[in-house]
Amino acid sequence: MTHPLVTRLMDEFAYRALSTMADVAEFTERPGTHVIFVPGDAQRNLETPDVAVILPELHQAFQGRFDCAVATDAVESELRDTTGIFKTPSLIFFRDGACIGGIPKVRDWSEYVERITHFLSLPVAAE
Repeated sequence: MTHPLVTRLMDEFAYRALSTMADVAEFTERPGTHVIFVPGDAQRNLETPDVAVILPELHQAFQGRFDCAVATDAVESELRDTTGIFKTPSLIFFRDGACIGGIPKVRDWSEYVERITHFLSLPVAAE
């Protein structure tokens, strides 16, 4: 069962729900930087709603320098295996279809800012 704050990301903020690895590839291979929110089981993981609230704030703080999507239960396990970021909830960052890093669990705001600034500063892969 999806937590209402995760559903809010898709309903109110129009974050795309990714249900297949083809959806993940299509989303992450577009130009720019992308973040996929991997919520995990909100019933067992009490941090999931917190990250669901923090993500739109991060998106706004970074003035839309990355776009956001939500991994559904159907793709979550394979996405974690593919990226090697196993803890949930997590924010997994991509550029040019490749994972450039992740932020698992709830962090202090300053750590989010520091790590996202680092991800955004990474050079774009050469053509």
